[in-house]
Amino acid sequence: MRNVRPAQARARVRPRGFTLIELMVTLAVLVVLIAIAVPSFDGIRLSTRLSSYATALVAGTQLARSEAIKRNAPITLCASANGTSCSTNGQWEAGWIVRSDTQVLRVEPAAASGYRLREAGGASAVVFQATGLGAGQSRITICRATPSADQSRAVAISATGRTTVTRSSGGTCAAT
Repeated sequence: MRNVRPAQARARVRPRGFTLIELMVTLAVLVVLIAIAVPSFDGIRLSTRLSSYATALVAGTQLARSEAIKRNAPITLCASANGTSCSTNGQWEAGWIVRSDTQVLRVEPAAASGYRLREAGGASAVVFQATGLGAGQSRITICRATPSADQSRAVAISATGRTTVTRSSGGTCAAT
């Protein structure tokens, strides 16, 4: 058996932990990775918000259609800035409501700043007849104008009252 002195045994033990240089290099790599990842999260956030607005609009059309059938009376889904009456400016991003002739059934608040919700023909209202049929076809496009983004959602409402949501990218969103 070899005779090892205690001083030599201690010299062979490796120190544990990180040096300051190793820690700084690790932090620098982490910062670079975060800087690369953060812009992609913006795209995910935009996509989620657009989908949220589209889902709310689909829910509003379904409510309007079902209430029209249930009440046997026309129900209106319309742009509304004040949450009580329909507006005529066609700017759905200011908020919208579902209403009968006598009462407001649902109020959707204004969209976040920079988002646009516009009906393709400039209409401010979609009316569902007592049969559940729409008075015509509508297509409401949801996009972000400022800062500009290339993603959008379109909620198409057929004359039969059915809704579909389509996703697109590569276009632009008009700020007006």
